[in-house]
Amino acid sequence: MAENTSSTVEAHPGETLQDFEWMSLIAGQCSFQEHWRLFQEMLRNREPDDGPPVVWRPGPDQLTKSNLAEFMQTIGVDDYAALHRWSTENRPAFWQSVVERLRIRLRKPPKQWLAPVADGRNPVWFAGAELNCVDSCFTGCPDQLAIISLHEGSSASSALTYGELERLVNRVAYGLREMGFEPGNPIAIYMPMTIECVAAYLGIIKAGCVVVSIADSFSEDELRKRMGIAAANCVITVNTYLRGGKVIDLYGKVKASGAGRAVVVCADAGAPANMRSGDLIWDDFVSENDAFDSLVGEPGRVTNILFSSGTTAEPKAIPWTHLTPLKCAMDGHFHQDIQEQDVIAWPTNIGWMMGPWLIFATFMNRASMALYQGAPTGKAFADFIRVAGVSVLGVIPSMVRSWRSSGAFSRDDFASVRLFSSTGEPSSQENYLWLMSLTNYRAPIIEYLGGTEIGGGHLTGTVVQNASPTMFTTPALGTEFCILDEEAEPVGEGETGELFLIPPAIGLSQELLNRDHDQVYYAGCPSGPNDETLRRHGDNVARLHNGFYLAQGRADDTMNLGGIKVSSVELEQVINAHASVEESAAVSVQPDGDGQEKLIAFVVTKTVPGGTTLRTELGEMIATALNPLFKVYDVVHLKQLPRTASNKLMRRELRASYARQE
Repeated sequence: MAENTSSTVEAHPGETLQDFEWMSLIAGQCSFQEHWRLFQEMLRNREPDDGPPVVWRPGPDQLTKSNLAEFMQTIGVDDYAALHRWSTENRPAFWQSVVERLRIRLRKPPKQWLAPVADGRNPVWFAGAELNCVDSCFTGCPDQLAIISLHEGSSASSALTYGELERLVNRVAYGLREMGFEPGNPIAIYMPMTIECVAAYLGIIKAGCVVVSIADSFSEDELRKRMGIAAANCVITVNTYLRGGKVIDLYGKVKASGAGRAVVVCADAGAPANMRSGDLIWDDFVSENDAFDSLVGEPGRVTNILFSSGTTAEPKAIPWTHLTPLKCAMDGHFHQDIQEQDVIAWPTNIGWMMGPWLIFATFMNRASMALYQGAPTGKAFADFIRVAGVSVLGVIPSMVRSWRSSGAFSRDDFASVRLFSSTGEPSSQENYLWLMSLTNYRAPIIEYLGGTEIGGGHLTGTVVQNASPTMFTTPALGTEFCILDEEAEPVGEGETGELFLIPPAIGLSQELLNRDHDQVYYAGCPSGPNDETLRRHGDNVARLHNGFYLAQGRADDTMNLGGIKVSSVELEQVINAHASVEESAAVSVQPDGDGQEKLIAFVVTKTVPGGTTLRTELGEMIATALNPLFKVYDVVHLKQLPRTASNKLMRRELRASYARQE
């Protein structure tokens, strides 16, 4: 479904001469260096009113055969803008259409798709309905491929059909019953994305229990903290696994954390050495009974607790419900254009929202999932993408940067890819242009910005709109927002402001386990342009000309490192534990003006060790205490930290001063 670039290029209405020259150039056989040179020239000479340079435009297939194109024909609208308006002005009808189109299984239909709400904060969706979201993951052919999986260091892949996966999910659900778990009980998953991980996730929900998602990169202290917040006393994990050539002893972390009973997936036959009394290996846990009737109930029941760092040390505990998967599946269907013949690969983790998102966006769209357990950075991953026939590939900017620097990826590896989608952190124009060049600009990159508390994206792109690297083109369907300046006025084209969501929308959280939900998301928000209730999310966004948007980072002191949100306070607590540090301030910057955020530690020291030594030591402390993906880019020594009259740390001033020096 790609644009067919040939030696003959036609000008499109609304495009500039520069855009036409670009399309003419990429239709030839020029090198990427020449492409990048022309793109930079286009940026320098482009009038702001023209918007960002167009590097991909939809072809006949996208405009007639994509999920969006077919849906527009069904609804009877002529263009995407009209469809988005319809999706927000007629929310009940939109979500009813989504349910019918995706074949969502409802044991009992709703009396109302959306009950009347006063201000959108606490809507009642699908009032009177009964369902279990897992049932909607198995609406296709039982013989179709559901998962193809490969472990780092192995040459043999594993595969499961939908029928085989459903039977394994049922065995997990029965295994939980046999262990004595009841509906509503929280059960943690602390493991990489594997076939067993996916089956455990769906089996827990099918049994009516609650998944507690914990990223396998977290330390034993962070595991203990999250299980405590969720009151979970059981964890499903793996013994060991290989990532980047290093053996990760995950079960060892479970034991060190003092976590409750564990179910352990073992790479080799037999139980791991020094297994605790009461723990089970996976093969003894899953039941022999492979038929299980899903526990159904009202749509607002909790299915999953995920964690997102806020602006304090304790992570926010965000519940998902049986309706959140519908948001995941809808976004995947319309914005990533996932179709039944697609194979989806998105290197992620069950502890972050894109893990559960991948499960529901794939299976509710009756597509296939490609899972690679290990570091997705080398030739082995490139070979897997090619052999698995991946057609929709999810990326994060740091991953693309490593692909480019390694030289391990070629055009052949992406021969089957028709679409990329990027989330997790700000993108780099050069690296993303390079990625598109590996498909001869056949595959666009759909930028996707959202959050755990949204259940998906609020700002994204589509295959029926022009694309420019790092740029967004639309609010997600069914979602509204406004971008306001410091005076709470809507920004114009070419201006930047803070993005506020306009509820209601399926996927938006309505409670937090360990916070006052209204205080976090609504307190202090201005009213919308039409006096709407607004919801805070914390993104700064530039509204550009010609329908494009550019994400400008977080409005608060939460930063995004390696695709993971973390608060300044969490980092500063670790930094301040160093013997030489008196106090610190942690901020993030984008040294090149776009791309990945980098961690800068401003420190007031008791003694003055060498900067390189301190940076190394702080990096090791942060990797051990929080996450090995968090890297210290620079350490800046100050005599004192800037503070307000009320003694609040002025992190924004530090960020701005560092950017000016850079």
